[in-house]
Amino acid sequence: MALADNTGCAKPSEDFPFPEIIELNVGGQVYITRHPTLVSVPGSLLWEMFTQKNIRSLARDSKGRFFVDRDGFLFRYILDYMRDQQLVLPDHFPERSRLQREAEYFMLPELVKMLAPKLSKQNSLGDDPCQSDPEELSPSADATRNLTSASATLPSAMAGGPGGAIATSVGAASTDVRRAGFITIGYRGSYTLGRDSQTDAKFRRVARIMVCGKTSLAKEVFGDTLNESRDPDRPPERYTSRYYLKFTFLEQAFDKLADAGFHMVACNSTGTCAFAHDQ
Repeated sequence: MALADNTGCAKPSEDFPFPEIIELNVGGQVYITRHPTLVSVPGSLLWEMFTQKNIRSLARDSKGRFFVDRDGFLFRYILDYMRDQQLVLPDHFPERSRLQREAEYFMLPELVKMLAPKLSKQNSLGDDPCQSDPEELSPSADATRNLTSASATLPSAMAGGPGGAIATSVGAASTDVRRAGFITIGYRGSYTLGRDSQTDAKFRRVARIMVCGKTSLAKEVFGDTLNESRDPDRPPERYTSRYYLKFTFLEQAFDKLADAGFHMVACNSTGTCAFAHDQ
């Protein structure tokens, strides 16, 4: 009896060069996914990469992972879309335009359409929560001018003095008359240096809390706790960066801002990290 020829029952391994589980290095971020996920959108760049038979043509990192030189953070949303062809972004997502550019690179036309800015009936950009916060908008022209003027004062309010550190928080408030504005809170602190000097600096206490913004708005929020001795004759409609508070508790300052209807829109802090040269 002769043995049956079974060579046609199984294709050679060269026809299946990719494993079921694939590790990707995208811009330094490591992702682990299944091969069917990467080829789920025919015609896409990932589909072209992981359906070819010449696996050696694909770039790899030092650990043998397939390397893609793109934004590693945004690739998580690309991979999510490849799984079920749906787009789910966090609230107030700030990288929408950059993610659209990544979708174009990976040749995902449907995802590009999902990320494209929508036009309203007035042929203008529609209300996108990623572009602006409705609470920051005011219908009056005066409030708009106030916001612009307040924004122009921010750079000087964020400057720190010698040996000090500044943490800046900015808020926008809206009252019954729809007034809006910004207040910047900065602090100067003291530090102790250990034996390692620059690498062992520890925060001690807040020495002074500065207030920058429109004079009338600062007085309305902080009242009698506002020390005006450094700028006593400033008109209510003008801006100042010379006021400071009579107390040194940051929590108390933020409580007053919260009670007045403010919310934080930006924060910057420098402390012990300011002594590290590599940061």
